[in-house]
Amino acid sequence: MDVEGFGELLQQAEQLAAETEGVSELPHVERNLQEIQQAGEVLRSRTLTRTSQETADVKASILLGSKGLDISHISQRLESLSAATTFEPLEPVKDTDIQGFLKNERDNALLSAIEESRKRTFAMAERYHWESMLVEWEQEKQKILHTLLTSGDDALDFTQEAEQPSFVSEMGPPGRSAMDNVEVAYARQIYVYNEKVVSGQLQPNLGDLCSSVAESLDDKNVSELWAMVKQMTDVLLVPATDALKSRTSLEMQMAFVRQALYFLEQSYKNYVMATVYGNLHQAQLGGVPGTFQLVRSFLNIKLPAPLQGLQDGEVEGQPVWALIYYCLRCGDLMAAMQVVNRAQHQLGEFSSWFQEYVQGDERRLPPTTENKLRLHYRRALRNSTDPYKRAVYCLIGRCDVTDNHSEIADKTDDYLWLKLNQVCFEDDGTSSPQDRQTLPQLQSQLLEEYGETHFAANQHPYLYFQVLFLTAQFEAAIVFLFRMDRLRCHAVHVALVLYELKLLLKSSTQTAQLLSQDNADPRPIRRINFVRFLMLYTRKFESTDPREALQYFYFLRNEKDSHGENMFMRCVSELVIESREFDMLLGRLEKDGSRKPGVIDKFAGDTGAVIKKVASVAESKGLFEEAVKLYDLAKNPDKVLELMNKLLSAVIPQISAPQSNKERLKNMALSVAERYRNRGVAAEKSIDCTFYLLLDLITFFDEYHSGNIDRAIDVMERLKLVPLSQESVEERVAAFRNFSDEIRHNLSEVLLATMNILFTQYKRLKGTSPATPARPQRAMEDRDSQLRSQARALITFAGMIPYRMAGDTNARLVQMEVLMN
Repeated sequence: MDVEGFGELLQQAEQLAAETEGVSELPHVERNLQEIQQAGEVLRSRTLTRTSQETADVKASILLGSKGLDISHISQRLESLSAATTFEPLEPVKDTDIQGFLKNERDNALLSAIEESRKRTFAMAERYHWESMLVEWEQEKQKILHTLLTSGDDALDFTQEAEQPSFVSEMGPPGRSAMDNVEVAYARQIYVYNEKVVSGQLQPNLGDLCSSVAESLDDKNVSELWAMVKQMTDVLLVPATDALKSRTSLEMQMAFVRQALYFLEQSYKNYVMATVYGNLHQAQLGGVPGTFQLVRSFLNIKLPAPLQGLQDGEVEGQPVWALIYYCLRCGDLMAAMQVVNRAQHQLGEFSSWFQEYVQGDERRLPPTTENKLRLHYRRALRNSTDPYKRAVYCLIGRCDVTDNHSEIADKTDDYLWLKLNQVCFEDDGTSSPQDRQTLPQLQSQLLEEYGETHFAANQHPYLYFQVLFLTAQFEAAIVFLFRMDRLRCHAVHVALVLYELKLLLKSSTQTAQLLSQDNADPRPIRRINFVRFLMLYTRKFESTDPREALQYFYFLRNEKDSHGENMFMRCVSELVIESREFDMLLGRLEKDGSRKPGVIDKFAGDTGAVIKKVASVAESKGLFEEAVKLYDLAKNPDKVLELMNKLLSAVIPQISAPQSNKERLKNMALSVAERYRNRGVAAEKSIDCTFYLLLDLITFFDEYHSGNIDRAIDVMERLKLVPLSQESVEERVAAFRNFSDEIRHNLSEVLLATMNILFTQYKRLKGTSPATPARPQRAMEDRDSQLRSQARALITFAGMIPYRMAGDTNARLVQMEVLMN
């Protein structure tokens, strides 16, 4: 059986081989099994040596092929795609093809215009983007500048020993005043001053008003500060086009030096009197009352024992040059002359020179006499052992300005008095550099060379303020004092006094630092950013004490920003927005439509312009409710209703609830509508119609949400906003084009609510009992047909209006309409 099987299998194999040999297309296999194995190994090695790209292609073909994708076809399609990022001109055609040439030219022109427009659009968009970014960054920089209280490098100097000024105002609890007792006292005087100015009465002296605050504080330093301010500002203003020319005029500078010397001399005389009367036994005061006897008694205390090196004898037991020096230091030239006359035999030519000095103008020797004195000083007295004699010669002859005379001028006040006495204003060409010092040179030396470190300004702020203020560097002195938190209020009011007297040098731009130097100004003139300076001060209390802040802002009524906007109005706008004290500051509307005045009425002649400005700012900040009240206050019904339309449009479909946004806005709108109707006030027709239509839609949705669907559909029929019959569809579609965006925005909700009402009525109709004599079957069928027709009209209307409605509105409308069929 097995043999037969193998024999049959062999026969079949031979037959197959014979058939294969007859087929010429297939090649004959002339390899044995070993050769076939070797050929397979070669193919395998080739597969293993393929590149990574080929391997990836193979794997991709296997993966995508298993999902039914033809990778070769996909590759061809991808290669056919153009990667060009811009429009390219079409390929030119042969010159003989006129039709093709014209078509190509036309297409090239169109593509070129499109490309040019695209480039211009992108460039314009980029320019607008950067302009917007720069404006926002400028605003941020202003906020940062207004937050930092210091200026320049001092703002980053945290190494000083004394307490540094806080960069953040310490705010008290909400509702309580953030002003301390000193600030409140100053604010009262500012109120009194502004009351007089606004009412047109005789303008009081602001310096006197502020000095009264210092007297009530019982602070010696503050009292001396205000005495100094009053003394330095008691000068005749020089007519000039601006404060800089006035301040740098020769007459004004001489007046400042004269006033500073008088203040220093009177202060020293008071000190001498206090010293003498405090030590009467040692002073041995007697004789004829006057400066001479006072100085003689003072020297009994100051120089109890005779000093070595003093020259030219004594008068009544005291060194003659010491008596002359201290009489001059007390500002009494006649007392000094009395000493000179009593010792004229010992003084030689000096007595005649001093006589000329006393009789001369502005404490100045004639040039010829001054040259003689200087020559005598250089030859005989420069190395004198009597410090008082050298000092007196340097004072009278204004020579050797480099000598600080530290043996006798050991206090800052003495040093300052000595240097101010040596200041020269005329340049006669005969003075050598060591004999000439101008006021700007002295100012630069004190402010820039010595500076705060030399005078230990943080430990002695009043002293450094005095040094700067008495050398007519008002701006630098004020800003320095402003940096001290506890002294800031004094600095602000000193600046206000100078500002009112037209003596303050203000920055040309409001983006400048608090204290800056203009390149066009002579050195070492500094300017103060007055607007920023005042706003920094009021920032502390403007949210809790807006009335007081408004008093300070009134000083900015003549200032304008870089855009020409009045700074008083701008500050008032920001103050009202920040404090939200609309009624108190701007007034409020009574029920009869009249306006109750606010605080601003006292300051602004055109109150309406201020209110409109505040309303505009509120609108730009998105505070629409506040802007509505402000525009209403400014009697601008167009803006009132325009903003009310925007507010109502956002809440119309919502469910009314007590104290909700919709309820509040509805009450506000109804109040406005009632007042306008009673008084016959009307806005622009389109705005007016939109406003009252929105109020009617609120009524519709209130009835709808309350379940009063019959009354709601009656309201909608009277509004004629959407069609409720096939005949009115075309008319409603035509009317839709006249609706404002506020109405269109709510159309989806109106259609859905109306369709819901129809569907609810349809279900109620189907759910009623069968026909009765009272309700025949015919009436029920007619009502059913009417509801379906109305639903179909809504669907048609929704499809015909040229407006893309929100979400799945159309799908929901169709779904309810289908359920009704």
